[in-house]
Amino acid sequence: MTKPYDTTLPALLWKQAMEQPQRIALREKEWGVWQAYTWDRCLKITAEFAAGLRSLGLGRGDIVILIGDNRPEWLWAELAIQALGGLALGLYQDATAEEVAYVFELSGARLVVAEDQEQVDKMLELKPRLPQLAHIVYHDPKGLSSYDEPGLRSFSDVRRRGRESVPDARFFFSEIVSELSPEDPCLVATTSGTTGRPKLAVLSHRNLLAMAANLGRVDPKRASDEFVSFLPLAWMGEQMMAVASALLFGFCVNFPEEPDTVQSDIREIGPHVIFSPPRVWENLAATVQVKIMETTPLKRLLYNLCLPVGMAWAEARFRGETPGPWLRFTYFLAQAGLFRALRDRLGFSRVRSASTGGAALGPDTFRFFHALGVNLKQIYGQTEIAGISCIHRDGAVDFDSVGQPIPETEVRISEDGEILSRSPAVFLGYYKNEAATAETLDQGWLRSGDAGFFREDGRLVVIDRLKDVMLLSSGARFSPQFLENKLKFSPYVREAVVFGRDRAHTAAILCIDGGIVGRWAEAHMLTYTTYQDLAAKPEVRGLIHGEVAAMNAGLEPAMRIRRFALLFKELDADDGELTRTRKVRRQVVEERYGRLVEALYDGSREILLEAAIGYQDGSTREMRGNVVIETVED
Repeated sequence: MTKPYDTTLPALLWKQAMEQPQRIALREKEWGVWQAYTWDRCLKITAEFAAGLRSLGLGRGDIVILIGDNRPEWLWAELAIQALGGLALGLYQDATAEEVAYVFELSGARLVVAEDQEQVDKMLELKPRLPQLAHIVYHDPKGLSSYDEPGLRSFSDVRRRGRESVPDARFFFSEIVSELSPEDPCLVATTSGTTGRPKLAVLSHRNLLAMAANLGRVDPKRASDEFVSFLPLAWMGEQMMAVASALLFGFCVNFPEEPDTVQSDIREIGPHVIFSPPRVWENLAATVQVKIMETTPLKRLLYNLCLPVGMAWAEARFRGETPGPWLRFTYFLAQAGLFRALRDRLGFSRVRSASTGGAALGPDTFRFFHALGVNLKQIYGQTEIAGISCIHRDGAVDFDSVGQPIPETEVRISEDGEILSRSPAVFLGYYKNEAATAETLDQGWLRSGDAGFFREDGRLVVIDRLKDVMLLSSGARFSPQFLENKLKFSPYVREAVVFGRDRAHTAAILCIDGGIVGRWAEAHMLTYTTYQDLAAKPEVRGLIHGEVAAMNAGLEPAMRIRRFALLFKELDADDGELTRTRKVRRQVVEERYGRLVEALYDGSREILLEAAIGYQDGSTREMRGNVVIETVED
């Protein structure tokens, strides 16, 4: 029996173009205007680019790297590469030169599709170290007209070569696509690299489409849906939605004009489907809270009256209860008076499918969006299973679990408490790393590295990374990730790293949100110059002290944060402290700020700390300053 995923990504492009040629497939906002591309036009551009790549010597088994912001050219190039039997490998646009060089050297890529001058300069700087890199293709020509480097050519030039090399690009495309198999590898995805350098996970067409098809069975997508692609296409979550699901279900993918215009562009489109990592949802919740603090007294009063009603509604739904008549009536008033308008301001007026994944989302953030009427669901998975193995079902959402396995996915818990998964979406293996593949795959079962358990209702609960679940010296067990999520619900806390393994109590290094705390400081007539100066203010420490104390009040005594320090810089991916998906590299932080970690436990009140800041060009700058240790009493 043929299944919906017994095909390939380029074949689905062909199918959509044949069945609905004039339907809008993509939009890109340029110069303030949404530029639309039909499925037929997308096929034409992809086919010409594929023919152009073949004229440059690219073909089956070749890896082509893509780097830059989200643009239609990324999708066209990716599908063209896959149509030739090659593999697309996406890199984060803010990746440092060293990170890029590592992936190039490992993959042996001979061609890169780079967005603009910034990315081209990065490639040209690396080219002497990469003798195999023969071609650099760019699609934004701004600032590049005077460049005359060998192998440097524009996206449109490759398309022109394609038109000249074949009599009919569409016929050529249909011919090469007919030779593909669902089992062919088509995508190389970098893992998050929380424990070191990222590995390169190889996925097939079947892997990606099995995930999309089975997710669609429990979280339906429609051809009439709108989706806004604003998260890096190098991230598996964006590949899940903007590529695999969009091609399978035929919905429209929209690209914002700039990163700074994402929120306004989302509001213009009014997407039906939205998928974002926790950081995005946390930032949105924090932004709403800050704007409420800055609004008029009347609006602030309305918010303070309505939000508890929304929270009560959300809690009743989480418990599986039907809200009573009075709660239904007051919630109706809250919707009419505030929540409907607030959802519209956020761009969520038409959202039907809202989900989060990549890390755990704090329960307070979950409550907040459900209070507003956004049916936010948790997704659980990893790059190696094409992004997803579990999701909440409609009407069965809670903030403790990640829901149930999607169809055709088996999940079990090993004897040592590790979550194992098996499905058609499990990846083929790590590129040029058989040892890591053997360590991760065990007779078809994918080892997640996460600790978890199933509740009686069949929902999976993820505790933390197996290696990160910790014991205090008293024997009390705690999850740093759970405490970090609680801390980050405060609009003033951007990052948190919790410690406590074999210690008497838990403690934390915190990074303030410079923008939000800066506005708070201005409202309280506090002057400051830099992030470091702001974080050192006694008033700011007092503000965060109150936030930590409030969080502690809802925790068991053994888990409460007893001491914390505000770092004088933000944790940064360029410094190796975060992954490109903003997951904390706990070991790096603990090693780099070892003196500060010890000061949290040895009774010190203040220490002089030094740290190096790295930049994308490889240069560094030393920072130093006094860091005060705060003690939080019960």
